Amino acid sequence: MHSSMKTYKIALTRTYLISIKAESEDRALRFSEYYLGNCPDLSTGKNRKEKNFSIEDMEMVYNEAQQV
Repeated sequence: MHSSMKTYKIALTRTYLISIKAESEDRALRFSEYYLGNCPDLSTGKNRKEKNFSIEDMEMVYNEAQQV
C-alpha cells in the first residue's frame, strides 16, 4: 500500500493544563500521569487513505506531570 513512502521518526511534545481534585498534590500529579499518559492514534482509515499516510508505531517516551 505505502511501500514507496519513507518512515520518519517524529518527537511530538504537548503540554496540557489539567484541573484535578485529589487528596494531595502528589496524588493529583500521579493520577494525571497515569490516566492521561497514553495518546491514541485518532486517524481513521479514511484519513490515512485520503492523505496518503500511516502511523506505524507510537511509543510514549516521556510522561511527567508538573505543578504550575
